Amino acid sequence: MNLSFFDQFSSPSLLGIPLILMATLLPALLLPSPNNRWITGRLSVLQLWLINLITKQLMIPLDKKGHKWALILTSLMLFLLLTNLLGLLPYTFTPTTQLSMNLALAFPLWLATLLIGLRNQPSVSLGHLLPEGTPTPLIPALILIETTSLLIRPLALGVRLTANLTAGHLLIQLISTATTVLFSTMPAISFLTLIILFLLTILEVAVAMIQAYVFVLLLSLYLQENI
Repeated sequence: MNLSFFDQFSSPSLLGIPLILMATLLPALLLPSPNNRWITGRLSVLQLWLINLITKQLMIPLDKKGHKWALILTSLMLFLLLTNLLGLLPYTFTPTTQLSMNLALAFPLWLATLLIGLRNQPSVSLGHLLPEGTPTPLIPALILIETTSLLIRPLALGVRLTANLTAGHLLIQLISTATTVLFSTMPAISFLTLIILFLLTILEVAVAMIQAYVFVLLLSLYLQENI
């Protein structure tokens, strides 16, 4: 039983071929295909409104120099948002519960922001490693601490997203299993757990959206530090 709870996080395969690529590309299939006309229907209006809202929110902490990253950050936000929400559907696989995938998204973007800072303003970027007014005996220790905190940023991004989604999926499966098992013996308790499951599902929808936003927002803040 303990192993079956974690089977949902293993990548499914068909004829020995991993289906994680299909699960990753599925969100793109839900977006309306481009057309010669700006607006083709209510779905395209909703899509444009959502993209405009996400772009505005992500560009608030950035200067004009950082607006070049609007396409990358907005695309990443939509990808994470749709992937997290689709993973809440029954009999689906959530690629963002894999730490390897989240690190593959976080590390290159974090490294790009760091290299931009070292290229454009090396003194300012290196100055973040040593706060102004630090006593001389504490300088080596503070440089070591700040360097460590800088290097674990991509790991923190990946672990945060993975841990929150994994915990939510495990809770949903545990409560749904309890609801099914108690239905024949204690219907009243089963109905109570069903209500809890419904409320937890609403909470997990909010968590899926919030974690996608936090992931991209932190990347934009790292970018702002280096431009």
